Amino acid sequence: MLTLVKNIKELVQVETGRQRLRVEGSEMAQMETVKDAYLLVEDGKIKAFGPMSHCPENADREVDATGRLVLPTFCDSHTHLVYANSREHEFVDKIRGLSYEEIAKRGGGILNSAKATAAASEQELYDMACLRLEEAMRLGTGAIEIKSGYGLSTESELKLLRVIRRLKENSPLTIKSNFLGAHGIPMEYRGHQEDYVDLVINEMIPRVADEGLADFIDVFCDKGFFTVDDTARILEAGIKHGMRPKIHANEMAVSGGVQVGVKYGAISVDHLEQMGDAEIKCLKGSDTMPTILPGCAFFLGLPLSPARRMIEAGLPVAMASDYNPGTSPSCNMQLILSMACIRYRLTPEEAVNATTLNTAYAMGVSDRVGTIAVGKQANFYITKPIPSYEYMPYAYGENKVERVFLNGKEV
Repeated sequence: MLTLVKNIKELVQVETGRQRLRVEGSEMAQMETVKDAYLLVEDGKIKAFGPMSHCPENADREVDATGRLVLPTFCDSHTHLVYANSREHEFVDKIRGLSYEEIAKRGGGILNSAKATAAASEQELYDMACLRLEEAMRLGTGAIEIKSGYGLSTESELKLLRVIRRLKENSPLTIKSNFLGAHGIPMEYRGHQEDYVDLVINEMIPRVADEGLADFIDVFCDKGFFTVDDTARILEAGIKHGMRPKIHANEMAVSGGVQVGVKYGAISVDHLEQMGDAEIKCLKGSDTMPTILPGCAFFLGLPLSPARRMIEAGLPVAMASDYNPGTSPSCNMQLILSMACIRYRLTPEEAVNATTLNTAYAMGVSDRVGTIAVGKQANFYITKPIPSYEYMPYAYGENKVERVFLNGKEV
């Protein structure tokens, strides 16, 4: 079936030559567009695009995009979307002055969600996650990575990952799964967390691998959570079972998480609120994508990751939502795009690259999604009538997305 989107005011983030897997440094400011354009889709893939002067005459379906822009859907490479409860009471605790670490030490935070998750059925978790995915899709997200981590026991972690597998099977979004058994330390393992690390390595990872439930293995390597040595042990075990590493690193402190992530070939290291010259130097020339989570820094009042300095050092930068119930309860990647410009001083072009192509790379799918390119999946959204692509980050309080197409079909 041929679908023709015509009279596009501006087709944004196109690739007419060599398709790139990611962009870094000064390349992040480069973004190609076509004004007064068409986009042709066949069998879920992008078949052609260009100026309206070259628009084909025949198609099975035509979509008129007069006055509207077309962009590739967002790729959200860091979420904790499957969970059982919201945590607004902890939100109030933060307003009253308690820190994230203080809440975690008294059994709140991740442990709070783990308790609720253990009590919820797989079907309940799936139903709640479907609603959240629908909301993300409505706001323009077409690819998403979902982590476990609110189980913290073998059976609960498997339950979460089975929910993610069902989402993969039934959702039109491109979904990647991430095993994050090392998300927090259960209360019963406090003071001897090496025993919990043993549980993750010797019991959880083999069972996750046996069922083929995870694309990635992740660890919260930070102050008050898992050490560099813990992280290395877990990543080594995950790699042996076919899972590529990712890392939660340097949210609370300069933890060594960046370095251990690069050492073990992590596809991304995420958070990075605490970054020094050594971390930037370590990332330079690596295959690891530095991923910033603006929603978390905003919600917790954390220092901002030095995105501008990282780009000027020649690094790539990705930005994802960190959607979760405790520290970033929003799946709105349009808001992340705005934060990239407003708080981190990225140009609109850099911000689009950070939330599409580079986040696709951080999920291992930039060969399929993240830009408008011939042969890629036809994942794109049509905006409401807006003046320019700069308006996307500028108008941070409104939904600019009118229609979303995934695999060539309107959703």
